[in-house]
Amino acid sequence: MLSLETAKVPPRPFLKWAGGKGQLLSQYEPFFPARFSTYYEPFLGGGAIFFRLLPAAAMLTDINPELVNVYCCVRDRTETLIKLLDRHQRFHSPDYYYQVRATPGETAVERAARLIYLNKTCFNGLYRENSKGQFNVPIGRYKSPRICHPELLRSVAAALKQTHIATQPFDQVLEFAHSPQDFVYFDPPYHPISLTSRFTEYHRYAFQEAEQIRLRDTFVQLAQRGVKVMLSNSDCGFIRGLYQDFPIQTITASRSINANAQKRGKITEVLITSY
Repeated sequence: MLSLETAKVPPRPFLKWAGGKGQLLSQYEPFFPARFSTYYEPFLGGGAIFFRLLPAAAMLTDINPELVNVYCCVRDRTETLIKLLDRHQRFHSPDYYYQVRATPGETAVERAARLIYLNKTCFNGLYRENSKGQFNVPIGRYKSPRICHPELLRSVAAALKQTHIATQPFDQVLEFAHSPQDFVYFDPPYHPISLTSRFTEYHRYAFQEAEQIRLRDTFVQLAQRGVKVMLSNSDCGFIRGLYQDFPIQTITASRSINANAQKRGKITEVLITSY
C-alpha cells in the first residue's frame, strides 16, 4: 500500500466544498495548537485542516452519510473508485451528467464515484440536496474538468489509513474528546449575515439559530474539560455574542458562492478558540 513518504502528490482536499478552508490556512496557522494527540473534525466537508495538520490520530465525522461514504471509499476502495472515476471521465457530457445525477449508485463505491463526479462537474462545486435527499445542482461550465486524479486519491487514502470516519451529529464528539491532549475543529454551516447569503442547507437538514446555540454549548462543554477547541463562522453580531467569553480572531476570506460575480469578493469571518 502507498505511504505518505512514497506518494507522488501530497494529500490535499479532493472535493470542492462550500466554505473550504484551503485559501485560509496561512491565516489559521498561528492559532493551531502547538501540541495535541488526537484531532476531531465534526463537520468534515473538504477536510482542508486535516490535510494540513496530518495528525497521527484523527476522527472525522459529518451528518451527511454520502460525504462520509466518499471518504471511506477513498480510504478502503481506492483502486475500484479510480476505475469508476476514469469511466466517468471518458463519458462526461451534459447528457451523461444528468443521467448520472438521476441515477443513484447501487453500491457504496458507485455512490462515492458518482458524488465525486458530480462534485467536479456541477455548478461551482456546490453540494445541495432537496427535501428528499436528492442531489439537484445543475451542470457547471467546465471545458475539461479533471474528474479522475489517481495520484491524489492514493495519497489521500494513505493519509486516511489510520483515521476513524463516521456519520454522526457534531455534538457526539462529547463522547470522545475529554482531555487537553484532544483538539477539536468545528467548521459548521455559517450563520447567514443577510437574507441573500443564507447558505445553511448543503443537505436536507437545515442549520439554524437553534443549532448554532447547541454548537456553542458543545464548544463550552469541551472547553471546560480542557479540550483545545477551534471554530470558524461568519463575522456577525449573533456569532460574536455567542462566543463573547472566548478569544475571537478576524479572518479575511473571499466570497465565491454567488451567482452574481459582482457580489463575490472579500469578507471577514471569525476564528474562535478556547485557548
